[in-house]
Amino acid sequence: MRAFAPVVLLAAASGVHATPRAPADLILYDAHVVTESPDQADARAIAIAGQRIVAVGTDREILEQRGPKTRAIDLHGMTVVPGFVDSHAHFLDTGEALSELDVSAAQAPSWDDIVREVAEAARHAKRGEWIIGNGWHQEHWTHPPRESVEGLPAGRELDAVSPDNPVLLQHASGHAIFVNSVALRLAGIGAGTPNPPGGEIVRDASGRAIGMLRDSAMRPVLAALEKSRAAQTPAAKRRRLLDEVALATHDALEHGVTSWQDMGQPFETLDLYRSLAAQGKLGVRLYAFVSDEPVAALKAHLAHYRLIDYGKDGLLTVRGIGEILSDGALGTHSAWFFEPYLDVPTTRGYSVTPLATIRALAEVAMADDFQISVHAIGARANHEVLDIYQAVMAEHPGKSDLRWRIDHAQHLLPADIPRFAALHVIASMQTGHACDDAPYVVRRIGAARAASSYAWHSLIESGAIIANGTDAPVIPIDTMPNFFCAVTRRERFSPEGAPFYPREAMTRREALRAYTYNGAYSMFKERELGTLEAGKLADLVVLDHDILTAPAPEILATHVLYTVLGGKVVYQRRRG
Repeated sequence: MRAFAPVVLLAAASGVHATPRAPADLILYDAHVVTESPDQADARAIAIAGQRIVAVGTDREILEQRGPKTRAIDLHGMTVVPGFVDSHAHFLDTGEALSELDVSAAQAPSWDDIVREVAEAARHAKRGEWIIGNGWHQEHWTHPPRESVEGLPAGRELDAVSPDNPVLLQHASGHAIFVNSVALRLAGIGAGTPNPPGGEIVRDASGRAIGMLRDSAMRPVLAALEKSRAAQTPAAKRRRLLDEVALATHDALEHGVTSWQDMGQPFETLDLYRSLAAQGKLGVRLYAFVSDEPVAALKAHLAHYRLIDYGKDGLLTVRGIGEILSDGALGTHSAWFFEPYLDVPTTRGYSVTPLATIRALAEVAMADDFQISVHAIGARANHEVLDIYQAVMAEHPGKSDLRWRIDHAQHLLPADIPRFAALHVIASMQTGHACDDAPYVVRRIGAARAASSYAWHSLIESGAIIANGTDAPVIPIDTMPNFFCAVTRRERFSPEGAPFYPREAMTRREALRAYTYNGAYSMFKERELGTLEAGKLADLVVLDHDILTAPAPEILATHVLYTVLGGKVVYQRRRG
């Protein structure tokens, strides 16, 4: 295959609606056009005018629509698919992570490597400046720390290399942070600080906090970080946020993600999005969820923030509440189960948000016609959320087409699998989590519970809709490793390894649908997006391999050559 190097073109969509008789603005031909439509066969070429697809067909049919100003691109047999919809990711967090220390296993394969990264950053930091990293996961390290507590580092090394700077290292799951003593002191966490509801301060045998803070126990440190940022001027803060928007947008377009479902933003961030959309400065289609603000605040302000296809290019929609945390994560032993963990039998995980609060938020969503998304990973968390949904829906039998979601839906009781379809609850899942977690799932929860985990095939077979995503920055927004995992159940770091419960793999068509049409459906946009048909918005991606037929290892070698958003080429991988 030809080599390309990345460049991004951020051109605003025009909004023109052309008739099929008008000359096309853009034609892609000599391609395998995967329409993903039951009413439109796969084709060889596609014509676009303004923001819309105007025709899909043979090269001859489509090239007849070429005019003097048409841009026609010969794809030499490359594959065209609908634009990918990442149905669960964190927009600003991804941009922020891309500007921080990368302490993932790919960059820092052991705790020692992480400490060396922090030491280097501390040498160049001003006294008191925060050192922030993202992406570590103890299960992916090449060897355990020399001194450990529950398999976690005892933390003394961070104090040694950064005695004057607070250090905050976020776990890959987003459900824990590891900090040094300076950060603990700034947060007011000491020897007598109790565990908060829905969180844990991990301590060694002497009672010393090692620096590992799970779920709600993170909040005092995050508050201390925000306090330090409050000293920034408004202009500096806005520049930082705009940099994060730009980094996340580039990352999305480079990987063919044209629609980003952004999980859990406060009103202040939604105000920023509204401003950017009004100016035509959003570079990706953004479907944002309001974070689980206090119930009273949501009741007072939610209607004001409801936006559908808002802005110059119609790229912003806000009509969901989420992601509401019902529990934590498997990697931090905080996902909520009925039975204890096998490797830490003193815990079953825990509820993060009280069930009564989740129910109250569901009632607000029902009253204001908002979608709701609840994060549930452990089997008990999923079971309790399904019970809440069922009860609230039963009280409002006249309400339909809610498209409520459970996000992650990783570990399920077998009896709960058919409840998703029965209640019309969308399973918003991230296939890459299964393959990243696979090396330690059985060790955590045993083979019996693992057998009904990441149950994609069983959910699809029962009639449920799965919308795929990455949970970026937890997993990079790179679509191809996620697609590879969906169809092979193999880890991206060891693609030749044994598959994890392979009977639950998706077919390639199912995996593509979960990443396109189902994603569009999960944000009420299946009539506009998700398939390549005349009349729909022209969001599409050109790939240098046919991921429906290529040998599985080639999926991981697949690159996005072009990303088209609203009829405009916004990303092109240059020849190199």
